[in-house]
Amino acid sequence: MRTSTVAYEVEGWGVGKIWLDGDRLLHHELPRAGDERAAGGHPLAERLQAYFAGADDSFADVALDLEGESPFQRAVADALRSVPRGETVTYGELAALAGYPNAHRAAGTVCARNRFPIFVPCHRVTAANGLGRFGELGTGYKQRLLALERSQ
Repeated sequence: MRTSTVAYEVEGWGVGKIWLDGDRLLHHELPRAGDERAAGGHPLAERLQAYFAGADDSFADVALDLEGESPFQRAVADALRSVPRGETVTYGELAALAGYPNAHRAAGTVCARNRFPIFVPCHRVTAANGLGRFGELGTGYKQRLLALERSQ
């Protein structure tokens, strides 16, 4: 395995990182504020910088490392990648899109363990009764992402 780590900086968001095996994405860390600075210089990092500046990019062409994922997890990831920018679905709708209409809680678990935010855009999933959670970054970050995507 030929892995590399690339940090990228986004004005107003902070520094994020991507881990790659060649062109295949292994992991993505969303940008967050901090003292760290990044030089960038990788085409995928540049695409992420453009996305956070408002560019419309689905990232559908980015190969993800889904080895070891169950058929259900892959189905949820594929369904989520098909949700258009600026739109949201509930966990129940996501489960149905993935072909498992009664698995809304399990779909939520896939989102909670998502290591490819933006590429598998779990911020586009909401609870039936509101915004829903967004891990350690919180709902404020989720709201910023949704506002960014709706601004186009």
